[in-house]
Amino acid sequence: MYYTFNWSVLWTGQSGEWLLSGLLMTLKLSVVAWLLAVALGILSGALRTVAFRPLRVLATFYVEFFRNVPLLVWMFFWYFAVPPALPDRPREWLNEHSLEFWAAVVALGVYSGARFSEVLRSGIQAIPKTQMEASIASGLTVFQAYRYVILPIALRLIIPPATSESLNLLKNSSLALTISVAELTFQTRQIETYTAKAIEALTAGTLIYLVLCVSLASLMSWIERRTAIPGLITSGGRRRR
Repeated sequence: MYYTFNWSVLWTGQSGEWLLSGLLMTLKLSVVAWLLAVALGILSGALRTVAFRPLRVLATFYVEFFRNVPLLVWMFFWYFAVPPALPDRPREWLNEHSLEFWAAVVALGVYSGARFSEVLRSGIQAIPKTQMEASIASGLTVFQAYRYVILPIALRLIIPPATSESLNLLKNSSLALTISVAELTFQTRQIETYTAKAIEALTAGTLIYLVLCVSLASLMSWIERRTAIPGLITSGGRRRR
């Protein structure tokens, strides 16, 4: 074996700055896209369970359309196809304020929102129908019943599958390198290019992603235990004292 390991390349020169910059960009991209995905998921997931058929059809169209096209295609679509179709002023603003970042946010958020929608729909359907009936009988409107009763319960029920979708979103943010977003994978590739040390650079990126994902999973597990509903949620597999 003729390969010579040199782990110091990760903290000498600009490598450390690149890794930190990539980490911060990954977190920024993932958080903003996650907020968009959750908002779209809650809205469309709730609409898929209402009695009014046109709203169900609209929400179903969004989910089926956006979740059945590869994320990479959406990245290219929002980066290459959408900006030329925009009016001059919005296009100029995007060009001056990181077009590639916002294209990645929208692509990742819309794509993940469709997946979050299905998770929320399953959570709502897992709630006994008597909850809605009792809410309506107590004088709440359908909107108020969803807002104060159904959604708060459903959001607690779906924490485990929502954790998986959140982890997928975080990992899928690495595809943003294809449209020149300088996130973590982009920066590890840059370190590899400048140092010719692929093993060291990609190992560092892998371990950072691992720490991020394990930390997120642990946080979601803690939230699951804290928000468990006796009789409906088993406290993340642990007994609460």
